[in-house]
Amino acid sequence: MAMIVAIDDDETIRALIAAALRFEGYEVMEAEDGAAGLALVRDYRPDLVVSDVNMPVMDGFSMLQTLRADPSIQATPVILLTSLQEREHMRSGMSSGADDYLTKPLVFDELRDAVATQLNKHLMRQTAQAQAVGTAIDAALQEQKKRLSRLYEEKLLAELSEKWPSADSLVEDQKFANATVLFVDVVNFPALAEKLSSTELSEVVREFYNNAGDTVYLFGAYHMQFVGEGLLAVFVDSTDTDTVNNGLRATKAALGLITSAQRVQGFLASHFPGRSLPRFEVSVGLNSGAVTLAKLQDALRGKSQILPVGDTVSASMLLQKEANKAGWKIAASATLLREVAGAVKIGRRKRFSLPERSSALDGIELLGLAS
Repeated sequence: MAMIVAIDDDETIRALIAAALRFEGYEVMEAEDGAAGLALVRDYRPDLVVSDVNMPVMDGFSMLQTLRADPSIQATPVILLTSLQEREHMRSGMSSGADDYLTKPLVFDELRDAVATQLNKHLMRQTAQAQAVGTAIDAALQEQKKRLSRLYEEKLLAELSEKWPSADSLVEDQKFANATVLFVDVVNFPALAEKLSSTELSEVVREFYNNAGDTVYLFGAYHMQFVGEGLLAVFVDSTDTDTVNNGLRATKAALGLITSAQRVQGFLASHFPGRSLPRFEVSVGLNSGAVTLAKLQDALRGKSQILPVGDTVSASMLLQKEANKAGWKIAASATLLREVAGAVKIGRRKRFSLPERSSALDGIELLGLAS
């Protein structure tokens, strides 16, 4: 029987979590704050920790950092619980070593699935560690710290817009020698537009981009903007994301966007039954290389905007189109693949003769993260 430590300062919520987990057959120990929970982890060595973030005495982030710094318990998987208002802190928490996070109010089916997933991963890690020695164990633990979990929550893009760097705050063009560009577009948008009214279509678009914008933000995008029905995001290395390189964060964001599209398909099925609508699907292009964020001044209105420019940007948008033609969900360049080698599962390879380019571009189909 797996043992789980549930940490939450709200006694009612903690009791509900414990009851739900015990109903699934797990042994559960409860703690009212991070310090008490950490003591239980050290004394009883549970298989999993489910912890709130905002707590007195020791919050969830401090508990997580202390746990990961202790070699005797650092491999313990941790699921963080947070409210919507705290989500801007989640990227740093996940980069510090959280295995997954869920948002309050909790959906207990999601809690059950997340717990089962982490326990299965933990069992697989224990089996692998039992067969390895020395540096192999250290490498596995380091990899665990860098893993970011898949995202579950739907969020509001309008509220997130305030979080992006302001164009007015940039004095000059920003140049990045190594960045990753992600471009995602709705595959069959014209077909949906033909079947839905403008009001209905706006509901569908909003449903997707509420998910898409937050997914891109939480994986640490530096810049994001809409291009027609598409979304373009630029990922760069920075001080608060230095535990995971920009290529891997962009890849995980791309996989999250595919999941977001699947949720929108469920939204279509439930809100427009019997309409014989085309499936809601997206395709993504990923490319790494030099990118410039050009600051464009609007002399008439006295405002400025940021425009990502460079061959890296153009190639990512062209890769997205070729991914759609090839029936791939995600197409990545060979340059991007070198950034994430060993961390992803790949499928087909193809040399794309892209229009408007003098040379072909090697494309690789990304299927998911390596186990």
